[in-house]
Amino acid sequence: MSDPALVLVAHGTRSTRGVQMIAALAEAVARELGVAISGRDAELPGMSPVRTAFVDVLGPSPAEVLRDLTEPAGESVPAVVVPAFLASGYHVYQDVPREVADSRHPAVAVTPAMGPDPALARIMTMRLRAAGWRPGDAVVFAAAGSSDPRARQDVRRAAAMLTERLGTPVRLGYIATGTPRVPEVVAALRDSGSERVFIASYLLAHGLFQQRLHEAGADGVAEPIGVHPAVVRLIADRYRAAARDLVRSRVV
Repeated sequence: MSDPALVLVAHGTRSTRGVQMIAALAEAVARELGVAISGRDAELPGMSPVRTAFVDVLGPSPAEVLRDLTEPAGESVPAVVVPAFLASGYHVYQDVPREVADSRHPAVAVTPAMGPDPALARIMTMRLRAAGWRPGDAVVFAAAGSSDPRARQDVRRAAAMLTERLGTPVRLGYIATGTPRVPEVVAALRDSGSERVFIASYLLAHGLFQQRLHEAGADGVAEPIGVHPAVVRLIADRYRAAARDLVRSRVV
């Protein structure tokens, strides 16, 4: 039996840097797991691939990728789907399960989303320090936002993790969906007497949303979470746990 393939599912983006980041993340996870990347021609004998799929804007879709996961004899390769999302909203609860069902793949496990997780808070702390943040500076936790209350709850949990990591409260602001918006939070902190305000980016990659953060009036903006060894290990750990359970269920 082949080891389960890993399908890394991300939100589509028109940002070239965003697409490149997802590709680099998949390659880094493949190295961590010791497997091959992308299509059949790149696979190594006896190893399952790491593939990327998107639920919006770009293709291929998760269903297309899952349908393409077959052995040379035509049997389906078991698959673990890892949602590369920082919060579990509509895409995680609706799009991903629908795509798995549409694929009619007989052996798929879906892991929890990447975030929230203490590992991400550690990375955000490092990104803030690299941007010039010092203890005593105000921090805005900047998230894309969502209309899904479950995603908003996840973002609040992530902000609480960063608060614990920094040892100082952070103020939550949204970039696209939800209120208050990041520039409003920055302005409010200025009005309340904060001399220096920094933005912690709860985004995976560069793109339009990250650019908006640089226009929000802060003294510094942390880089997105990006391809960091802790992110790679987080995804690899999600995969390993789900793969063990999937293989065990097929053997029993």
